[in-house]
Amino acid sequence: MKTIALGASALRVTPICLGTMTFGEQVDESLAHQILDHSLARGVNFLDTAEMYAVPARAETCGATETILGNWFKKHPGVREKLVLATKVAGPSRGMPWIRGENSGLTEAEIVNACEASLRRLQTDVIDLYQIHWPARNVPAFGQLSFDPSKDKPCASVHEQLEAMQKLVKAGKVRAVGLSNESSYGVHEFVRLAEQHGLPRVDTIQNPYCLINRSYENGLDETCHRLNVGLLAYSPLGFGLLTGKYDSTGLVGTHGRMALFDSMKAQRWGRPESLAAAKRYNELARAHGLTPSQLALAFCYRNPKVASTIIGVTSLAQLDECLDAWDVQLSPELLKAVDAIRWEMRDPAQ
Repeated sequence: MKTIALGASALRVTPICLGTMTFGEQVDESLAHQILDHSLARGVNFLDTAEMYAVPARAETCGATETILGNWFKKHPGVREKLVLATKVAGPSRGMPWIRGENSGLTEAEIVNACEASLRRLQTDVIDLYQIHWPARNVPAFGQLSFDPSKDKPCASVHEQLEAMQKLVKAGKVRAVGLSNESSYGVHEFVRLAEQHGLPRVDTIQNPYCLINRSYENGLDETCHRLNVGLLAYSPLGFGLLTGKYDSTGLVGTHGRMALFDSMKAQRWGRPESLAAAKRYNELARAHGLTPSQLALAFCYRNPKVASTIIGVTSLAQLDECLDAWDVQLSPELLKAVDAIRWEMRDPAQ
C-alpha cells in the first residue's frame, strides 16, 4: 500500500487505518498488542483512537484504549516514530458525564486539558492528528436525520475551538487537526474561520461511510473535495452487519458487538432496515464470488472519495481478512448493482 497525504498536511498514511475502540473491552491488552504488532508487520502505519474509548463507553474503561497503546509504545522503543497516531477529544456529554460532566461545551481549556491527558496515557510527546470527536454545537449525527434547532445549547464557538488547536500546535503537541461526525456546514465554518484568522486548517473528517450509510455523498463529499479535507471512513463493515454474521440469526448470538451489547441495538446500526439492506448487499457479494466483507471493504478501499478506511478487529484472523481485502477489485457491473440497491433502500444506518 502506498501512503497518501491527509489534506494539506505533511502527514502521509496508509489507505487502511487500524481503529482501536475494541481495545480494553472486547480485546484485552495482550491480544491488543499482538494485533498492533501484526498490523505494523503488514505495513499499516496509521492508528486511530479516542479519549473516550473503549466502546461501548463506560466510566470504568474510559481512557483504557489510549493506555493500552501507550504501554505498547513503551514496550517497543522506536515504534512510535514509524506511525501516524490519531486520537480524539470527546464533544459534549452523550450520557458520559465521567468525561467532563454534563455541561461540557468544548472550551479552549477543556480541549487543551483533554489533549494533555491523552498524551500522558499514550506515553508520547505529540499527537499527529487531533480530532474533535463530535461537534460542540447541536448537529444531526449518530442517527438523527434532521437538524432540530430546539436542541441548541450553549457551547464554545468554532473560533474558540480552533484557538485551542492553535495553542496545541504551537506547543508542538499536535501536528494536524481533524473533525469527526461533522456536517457540510461545520466543515465550511472550520475552514473559513481558520483561513480568516490564521488558525489551524482542518485536514480530515472522520465520518461513517459504508454500503448501508453513504450519507457522506449527500453533499458533504463535494464540500470535502473542494476544501481538500480527506475522509477517514469509519464503520466500513456497518458494525458487523456487512460481514454476513447476522444474516441468519439477526442481532443475537454470542459473537459481535451488536449481539454482545444491548445498548448498540438501539443505535442506527440496529435498525431492522439496516439489517435488511445489509442482507441484500451480502447476497450480492456471494453472487459475485466474494465474501460480504470483501465487497464492503473493497467498496471503501477503492473509492476515490476515501482517503483512509478505518478497520476495527477483535482477532488476528479478522485483521488478516480485512487487510487481504485490499487486493479485491470491484467490476463496473458490480458497482452498478451496488448503486441499484442503494437507490432502492437508501441509507438506513444514517
